[in-house]
Amino acid sequence: MRILICEDSVLLREGLVRLLEDAGHTVVAALPDANDLDATVDATDPELCILDVRLPPTFVDEGIRAALSLRKRLPQLPLLVLSQYVEERYASDLIIAQGSAGPLGYLLKDRVADVSEFIESVARIASGSTVLDPEVVAQLLTRRNQDDRMQSLTERERTVLALIAEGKSNQAIAATLFLSEASVEKHITAIFQKLGLEPDESGNRRVLATIAHLSSAGLNGPQTGTNR
Repeated sequence: MRILICEDSVLLREGLVRLLEDAGHTVVAALPDANDLDATVDATDPELCILDVRLPPTFVDEGIRAALSLRKRLPQLPLLVLSQYVEERYASDLIIAQGSAGPLGYLLKDRVADVSEFIESVARIASGSTVLDPEVVAQLLTRRNQDDRMQSLTERERTVLALIAEGKSNQAIAATLFLSEASVEKHITAIFQKLGLEPDESGNRRVLATIAHLSSAGLNGPQTGTNR
């Protein structure tokens, strides 16, 4: 797979290059900032772009703005955004802008340390999945706990919802919770009914619908960051 990296930290940037190339991928460009991002994407035609949320010169939101710009210009291009902290507003911005666009990932940088899991996430995003960091999902769920519909979910249904939001398939959820796939399907049907969402067998759209629902009322306030 052809991958473009946009990360200002030299150590992390070079580390990502090494990890990805060792896994058999081709890193077509490794940029320290987003200044030449659009031109480089056009010139190298990557199959996946990995971007840091905070990039020079201000280290505030250059990376997220670059990701949103790429999403608007090339809606089917898979994107993986890396963040040092759980920055819910930025995750929400991406999710809300996502709509019916291409695959998306939002992970904490700590996840890179688990090489096999990180490489698997990269592959899943490139193949069409949406992958969100479990800590982001946990905060979204916590913020919506006061919603009457969220309170109507059983503890098991909340657990299943969190795994759905992380992008896991029914089979993966069943294996994680030691349930049958039929039981997982029943839980998912109940969740979507209680939340007022239409069921959808497309994994990517299902994740987006779930997270969009969770984020719609919980992430419109001030930006928050949680240090790991």
